[in-house]
Amino acid sequence: MSQAAAPPSRAAAGWVIAQAGRDPYIILVSIYIFAPWFVANVVGDPVIGQALIAQIGKWGGWAVMATMPVLGAAVDRLGPRKPFLALVAALMTCLAASLWFVVPKDSGLDGLGVAWVMFVGASMTWLLSAHETLHNALLVPAAGISGAARASGLGLAMGNATGVVMLVALLFGFALPGTVDWAFLPAQPLFGLDPALGEPSRLTGPIAAVLMAVGIVPLLLWSPDRPRTQARMGAALVGGLGDLLRLFREVRGNANPLLYLLARMLFTDGLTAILLFGGVFAAGVMQWGTLEMLGYAVTLSTAAVAGGLLAGRLDTWLGPRRALMAELAVLIIMEAALLGSGRARILYQTVAPIRVWDAPFFATLQELVFLGLGCGLAITVTAAYASSRTLMTRLVPPERLGAFFGLYALSGSATMWLGPLLVEHATRAGGSQAAGFIPVIGLLAVGLLLVGFVRGGGRLQADG
Repeated sequence: MSQAAAPPSRAAAGWVIAQAGRDPYIILVSIYIFAPWFVANVVGDPVIGQALIAQIGKWGGWAVMATMPVLGAAVDRLGPRKPFLALVAALMTCLAASLWFVVPKDSGLDGLGVAWVMFVGASMTWLLSAHETLHNALLVPAAGISGAARASGLGLAMGNATGVVMLVALLFGFALPGTVDWAFLPAQPLFGLDPALGEPSRLTGPIAAVLMAVGIVPLLLWSPDRPRTQARMGAALVGGLGDLLRLFREVRGNANPLLYLLARMLFTDGLTAILLFGGVFAAGVMQWGTLEMLGYAVTLSTAAVAGGLLAGRLDTWLGPRRALMAELAVLIIMEAALLGSGRARILYQTVAPIRVWDAPFFATLQELVFLGLGCGLAITVTAAYASSRTLMTRLVPPERLGAFFGLYALSGSATMWLGPLLVEHATRAGGSQAAGFIPVIGLLAVGLLLVGFVRGGGRLQADG
């Protein structure tokens, strides 16, 4: 396929579906359902739990830092990405499914505990980064340069939409039955799952595993891949390392994309921290249980769908660089406002709970304000991820996408330990969950400042 030829539409669809199968793990397990349940029922303390989640991200980030750039460059030399992507997806499926066997503290049941969850979390951090590196390197072959922005935003939108469908199924099949007397609901959770043992929350692991296994198949069947070279794995790894070293030695010619990757390293640490700790923060400061967290997750994931679709529009109208800057600026404002909200606070003002309507959850003004700010965060975080990926495709030549997306993964994950480390120490030092997020705002602000110095990434017509 020549560079000018338009890929078949099903190639881009396969690329989008692969992300739609991957992202529900992040939504169901890492953010909204399993992680908050793990902190509350396996760890048993929200502050200690937030610090443990930070350690998971820190360890996984170190593993990414040590391996991912070389992996991306080596795959450029080997050619095909899809065989490695299939292996990564298989490992992710097995680890996600194992979370069903995690049991609550003091339950008296034999099962997996804190140590296993931390191992799975750190391993999945590395595997998700590898999936992202290989998957992103297939974006231009699957969608073409002109279709990359649309596919990038649509992939994130479909990932969140799939997460919403799963969250709604969990809400109406497992969380609401037995708690509200609605005629259309089952009297008890489906399949006899026991909420007291966290079974509805633990089920998110197997659900995510099935989605990952199914979602990768269309990409493997439909999306084009790079032709195989004659290089062997050992030689490709050595050569890939040499390619990376030359890339940095030739810093003058690569200064612009490297500046962008530095900026992305910082602001993505902030984005990742918001994702990693957003659910834990909400459950802790609002004292929400599984029912409220499911409702929160459905609402925010629906908003995130809009964020993915919005990013594609903004990238076209403004160019991905200006779109990304606008998204980060709004995100900083939203995050600062959220930190001043809570069960008895609105925008840093202590206010007695004000009940505004009769509902099983989200009935107070404080909850509705927190929910609204959370929706704003979901939209801007998703849009920023999509625009940052599109911007990368505009700053480097297509034949170097593997190496640069390896560095892109490095910039997004290798210093992932920095955000969690700052959150961990700030949480412990400040003695509150809100204090832990203050460094996150700093990471976003410095990243935004550096993006302002990046050249290129304007509207596609202007880039020629």
